[in-house]
Amino acid sequence: MNEKTAPTMADVAREAGVALGTVSKVVNGQAVGKEYKDKVEEAIARLGYQYNSSGRALRTDKTNTVALIIPNTVNPYFGTLVHHINMALEKRDYKMLLCFTEYDQNREMEYIQMVRQNRVDGIIALTYNPDLTIPEGIPFVTIDRFFSVSVPCVAADNFGGGWMAAYKLRDLGCKKVAFLRIGSALTNEPSKRKEGFVAACVEMGLPFEVMALEDGTPFSEFERFLAEHMYDGKFAFDGLFAGTDMLAWQIIQVLKKMGQRVPQDVQVIGFDGIRMFGDLEYIVSTIVQPVQEIAEACVSTVLSKHLSTVPSLICLPVSYAYGGTTRE
Repeated sequence: MNEKTAPTMADVAREAGVALGTVSKVVNGQAVGKEYKDKVEEAIARLGYQYNSSGRALRTDKTNTVALIIPNTVNPYFGTLVHHINMALEKRDYKMLLCFTEYDQNREMEYIQMVRQNRVDGIIALTYNPDLTIPEGIPFVTIDRFFSVSVPCVAADNFGGGWMAAYKLRDLGCKKVAFLRIGSALTNEPSKRKEGFVAACVEMGLPFEVMALEDGTPFSEFERFLAEHMYDGKFAFDGLFAGTDMLAWQIIQVLKKMGQRVPQDVQVIGFDGIRMFGDLEYIVSTIVQPVQEIAEACVSTVLSKHLSTVPSLICLPVSYAYGGTTRE
């Protein structure tokens, strides 16, 4: 009994009643009339034709794959970012090669080497390695971190977000505020959240304090800071701005244990725009990063045919959203 051979492009052309060149254009993503495109796609589905993408890559020097290097998806903000970047790539018929670093600086560099060997068409990276070497010859876009004028960085307006949080707390009646953050020691865009907050407090004459810790510092340092600012059962601050929503949520749990009511006694604003179960209400009142727009900017930039003309920093506007931890 003869083995059934896999359908070829010529078989698809006969089944669809079109020229072989038309089939080639469809499977290679080139423009053809909708009527012909529909016929070819229907024939492909009927025959179960499998296109050899490896062969296409060798012929065109393209793999239609973009690597995303990111710490993890345990952090809800990272998870949402991964989702939107994947959707933005899918819209353009690209696939995502997802690389988790878990904040390991050595793994970041290993992934860079790996994706170079896999001949991806571009790299989008959210990295923390201070000695990271940007590979030559591959379009590279960073999130939240500036490397050089030749490497585009996509970020939310972190400075503006810090500024917005300070003014919002003042407008809601806060008389003394504090900024709390734990993050990378690298000079990156999220560092500007503190700068914007401090600048706004100084401009308004609003009394403030700052508690900024480096990654790896135990959370007990924040607990100590909060306890040290309790006087006869009353907390010294009536407004707090946390560098992330996750930190804001953790701080709120400590405040509750200390007998402080949120938002009646202390109003809290976070940063990121994290929602319950991904798309329900916000977990705290927050400065919202435009995650979908960040993802679109990353993808359109890394796939741009004119990458050298792209600005070194693409800064996208943020907004404020109520999440139950402010008095409104």
